[in-house]
Amino acid sequence: MQHVWREGNRIALLPEATRFLPAMFEAVNQAQHYVLVELYLMESGKLASQVSDALINAAERGVEVYLLLDGYGSMGLERHDRKRLEQAGVVLRFFNPIGFHSLARNLSRDHRKIVVVDGEIAFTGGFGAVDEFLEAWYEIALRIEGPVVADWERLFRRLWHSRLTRRAGDRQCRALPKQRTAEHYADGICGRVMSAQGYRYQAIRHSLYAQVNKANQRLWLCTPYFVPTFTLRRRLIRAARRGIDVRLLLPGSKHDHPGVRYAGQRFYQVMLKAGVRIFEFQPTFIHAKCVLADNWVSIGSCNFDHWNLHWNLEANQEIDSSAFACEVQALFERNFAASQEVDATAWAARPWGQRAREWVYGVIDGIVTRLK
Repeated sequence: MQHVWREGNRIALLPEATRFLPAMFEAVNQAQHYVLVELYLMESGKLASQVSDALINAAERGVEVYLLLDGYGSMGLERHDRKRLEQAGVVLRFFNPIGFHSLARNLSRDHRKIVVVDGEIAFTGGFGAVDEFLEAWYEIALRIEGPVVADWERLFRRLWHSRLTRRAGDRQCRALPKQRTAEHYADGICGRVMSAQGYRYQAIRHSLYAQVNKANQRLWLCTPYFVPTFTLRRRLIRAARRGIDVRLLLPGSKHDHPGVRYAGQRFYQVMLKAGVRIFEFQPTFIHAKCVLADNWVSIGSCNFDHWNLHWNLEANQEIDSSAFACEVQALFERNFAASQEVDATAWAARPWGQRAREWVYGVIDGIVTRLK
């Protein structure tokens, strides 16, 4: 896919589920032609039922609805919920179901989050249809209108027809509808869709590295799983040493994978010593993925950790706009205020129990890394 900057977009920043879920449901409820949904996580529960209800209601009023789920991330979606969707006319497919084939193939997951309505509106972020997003996890999403919507839709369509995507039932052979064209807004902003397709194609990573290298004032990164590549660590350190305001917004003790947190904490000391500021978010588990480098913003599915970049299909919305960057800056600042900053002196004197956990999970991370 060509990663082209496109003018004329309107993009709304939607922090927290209380804002992005109503916006998505409203768009689906107003759909007239088709709805395309691609998710990594969907598990039976309150939110999955709400999502299913919205898709079923759309299908029952004649809207064509297509739902593409990752074969592993949707294993918690119970059979009766799948059947309910299919019987209502929702066309359901699964990307790369777990099977008795190579380990590498099983590890390759579709981690993207895409919702497209009528070719006119798109949503992306780090969301999924699991109940944790209702209250327990902090997430952000984007509502997108304009020419870049077509790029989001092309990503969906290409994967829908992939050889690794399987139909839920043989009777569901309905072809995708003809792609519609989104409006171009004269007062819109510049954006592009950036994707990654496992170790063979990591445009997201290369774009991030380029922004780190050329940042002049600030480089703020939020990620739930801070296990960065060596190259990213080195570039963040170099940026801090040349006087760039480098900050990391990471989860605190409320974490869905504590071992990943410990594995990432083994990098704290060298980064703090270089001048990188580290903030651990306190209210809930922060699952958002966002980068702000001067006036450049990247928000989407990619966690910027070496695992995601190596194995997963990812997609981020990049935005080049000083006005939008100010919105993201304000959001970061609110979240920094709700975080505990890691003090370099106190961290250097941390207890041996903490150091031991970092070492153990660092060894595990190293072993996993060598399996790639």
